[in-house]
Amino acid sequence: MSSPVEGEARLEMMAPLARAYAHSVPEHPVDAGLFGPQSLVWRVNRDRAFPLAGMRSLMVQALHPLAMAGVAEHSDWRRDPFGRLAATSGYVLTVTYGDAAAANAAAARVRTVHAHVRGTDAVTGLPYRADDPDLLLWVHAGMVDSIVQVVQRYGRGLDAIEADRYVAEMVPFAVIVGVPPELVPSSVQALRAYIESVDLRQATPAAREAIGIVLDPPGLSPDLRELWHELGQVAIGTLPDWAREMYGFAEPPAESMEREPVRQLIGAVDLMFESLPGVIEARERIELRTRG
Repeated sequence: MSSPVEGEARLEMMAPLARAYAHSVPEHPVDAGLFGPQSLVWRVNRDRAFPLAGMRSLMVQALHPLAMAGVAEHSDWRRDPFGRLAATSGYVLTVTYGDAAAANAAAARVRTVHAHVRGTDAVTGLPYRADDPDLLLWVHAGMVDSIVQVVQRYGRGLDAIEADRYVAEMVPFAVIVGVPPELVPSSVQALRAYIESVDLRQATPAAREAIGIVLDPPGLSPDLRELWHELGQVAIGTLPDWAREMYGFAEPPAESMEREPVRQLIGAVDLMFESLPGVIEARERIELRTRG
């Protein structure tokens, strides 16, 4: 059993995520935002399996060397991985649940940052810039595909029609940061065909380092580290074979990927998260607007 000090340290590591969650779900929105309470985006993006989807998403996104170079050379993720994760989560939540002005303002801030992120990837020798629609599309596709995969297997579930509808509803996520709408896949089949069509995919040293930190972040208490490691193995198990092979990850045992044990694992992590200030209240705001 963890000591009170360990428990406080555990919660402190997750606190930035809780603050981002509470801040990003408004109490008095001006309008229904880009999607609205009755959208599938609202339902899926509040699934308890979302952290697992986020972990898988990072693994996929890191396999584009130019996207990974931009993160490695222009962010402080090594020093503060949970802060980086909180910023990304806050953006996704704001675009999902914020009113239209908040969502567009968040996207404008991202575009401003991206305008200054550019350089040359040391591995491929190719130039990159974060506002390149091709890189933005890769990041979008990795996120949406991961959410669909994880929620279908371990969340509330999505049938084939709902999965296609979700992918189509998520198109504005790519458009508001600068991807032409005609380039954004709007079905599961088109999304996965796009991901597998990208020839540059590889696990660069920067990608391996980044995902090593994602799988074993510094500062976790022993009990949370154990849960986090188990969650990481599940994320690895949901990757396509080609992605696992690029990282050199072994396929996890089949029993560790079964639905009920994984849902219990997700529930244990979520219970810790929900105990932090502001999380339950933000979730209640979402539920009330959905029912209304």
